[in-house]
Amino acid sequence: MALAFQERRTPVLLLVSSLGVALAAAAVHAQSPAPRPRSATTPAAPRSAAGLVPAADEGGLKLPDGFHAVIVADELGPLRFLAVSPGGDLFVKTKDGGILALRDTNGDGRADVKQTFGSGGGTGIALHDGYLYHSTNSAVYRYRLAPGELVPKGEPETVISDLPLGRQHEAKSLAFGEDGQLYVEVGSPSNSYGGEHDRAKGAKGEDATEFLATHGGWWRFDPGRPNQKLSDGYHYSTGHRHMLSIAWNSTSHSFFVVQMGRDQLSTVDPEHYTDEDNAEKPSEDMFQLKEGANFGWPYTYYDPIQKARMVAPEYGGDNLKRAEAGKYPDPLIAFPGHWAPLQMAFYSGEQFPAKYRGGAFIAFHGSWNRAPKPQKGYNVTFVPFDDKGMPVGTYEVFASGFPGRDEFTVPKDARYRPTGLAFGPDGSMYVSDSEKGRVWRIFYTGAPADAIRTTSGGGAPGAVPAKTAAMSSRPSTATAAAPVAADDAGAKLYQMACATCHMPDGSGVPGMQPALAGNKIVAGPPATVIRIVLLGPDKALPPHKAMSGNQMPPFDSLSDEEAASVVSYVRKTFGKGASAVTPAQVKAQRPKK
Repeated sequence: MALAFQERRTPVLLLVSSLGVALAAAAVHAQSPAPRPRSATTPAAPRSAAGLVPAADEGGLKLPDGFHAVIVADELGPLRFLAVSPGGDLFVKTKDGGILALRDTNGDGRADVKQTFGSGGGTGIALHDGYLYHSTNSAVYRYRLAPGELVPKGEPETVISDLPLGRQHEAKSLAFGEDGQLYVEVGSPSNSYGGEHDRAKGAKGEDATEFLATHGGWWRFDPGRPNQKLSDGYHYSTGHRHMLSIAWNSTSHSFFVVQMGRDQLSTVDPEHYTDEDNAEKPSEDMFQLKEGANFGWPYTYYDPIQKARMVAPEYGGDNLKRAEAGKYPDPLIAFPGHWAPLQMAFYSGEQFPAKYRGGAFIAFHGSWNRAPKPQKGYNVTFVPFDDKGMPVGTYEVFASGFPGRDEFTVPKDARYRPTGLAFGPDGSMYVSDSEKGRVWRIFYTGAPADAIRTTSGGGAPGAVPAKTAAMSSRPSTATAAAPVAADDAGAKLYQMACATCHMPDGSGVPGMQPALAGNKIVAGPPATVIRIVLLGPDKALPPHKAMSGNQMPPFDSLSDEEAASVVSYVRKTFGKGASAVTPAQVKAQRPKK
């Protein structure tokens, strides 16, 4: 999507304009004294955006005209959400470890002090009233943080513990409202509450009333009260699948959230849904979060093509049946399916042009459930809001280029995937990455990058070689799947039931679905693979065996012949030519009724 139109100018006007930009940048640079290095214990005072020199190729990003990026830090490992202190220090959650504290002591935009504290991994993080709050997948903690302090001196206090934990949608997001209260999300460890066969063909939805009493909602807590449980919180809203994106709008005095929509429509009900339907439906939905709201999960989903709330296939939906009118709210914005919204923040600074002020920015992690179609998302998107603090109904991609390639079907081929997003005291945007552990600082000067580098004396610490052009043509590292023969029943079953999770080439999705290509279990004893298909890995594998992030359901509805064909295909294609299996072998492993 085009973000700006560049006006046509004559060569003379271009020369005058370029000279003006260069002279202005030179004047700003000359008036800005070189910052003095600070120790790790003194408050940060980052250089304004006018004094920063962009990284070569903007650190791999594609940004609107006049915007640039520096690489704050790199190779930090998988990162989640982040928070920025009033002094410009960054606190970044790592997926499985502690919290990274980053400080720039010389004003070049790069962190030259990096320290780690705490443990437990997780996602949520926020600064509030002199404390740094953060969440693991089952608890919320806080550290007392003195002004200018990079690493807290004391031990963490437990605010909430024993939050519901499941292998799907286990991350806990948190935020503070203007009431000073702490809001915490508990996701639904399910696709659409389809029972034991959730995510599998023919899954049947169950009554979710009791389940939604402890999952799929937002809870409000007193942030100063220690050692709380879920039951100590106020159940603020219900009926959602997973909402990590939340931000407070000070104009409308309300929270806005973005829900992660469901997956696998065509897997659950191939009679009524195609792979195209699954790729494009349902949407990722922005709502205004109101007390008592019910967003309709798991019974419904929103279809952005038909622009209607639909009944989920697990509950009798057929791609045509609409939900009861007015029972559940329609989204304010319906983003494309499977983009995976993560951290969101409103822009209240003055550095960016006026069009961005008061609007919301969302880090979209990118899809995995669009195969065999190309994956999408992997960007930072801007949503304009009006003067009443409500979205105007449109959105546009603000920052792209994270994957390093224009089109791909395997998520692991993306070089970077945005996760965290926050704004610094000078109005710069910070974005974190889950793949390599990179953190960018995006800023606006209005000047082309070449003019900034020229007036600033060339390169800068932290500039990186240009790689983006080469990345777009690099080959996939995944093992290619064998061609699908028209009469190969196993290949057809794999494409229908398995490819959306494990990918057509068997490469899987890191942290969610394991790779089949090169997997020792796939090439091992056939009885184990058969039992995984019939029973699901939870029952077929030893308790100590690490499981995937998304729970694989049993496919016991397959006949012996069907199960034998798909297991044979998987072993032949991804198990280095491992032996085929027969229907008799499947029958021998099927539980006796």
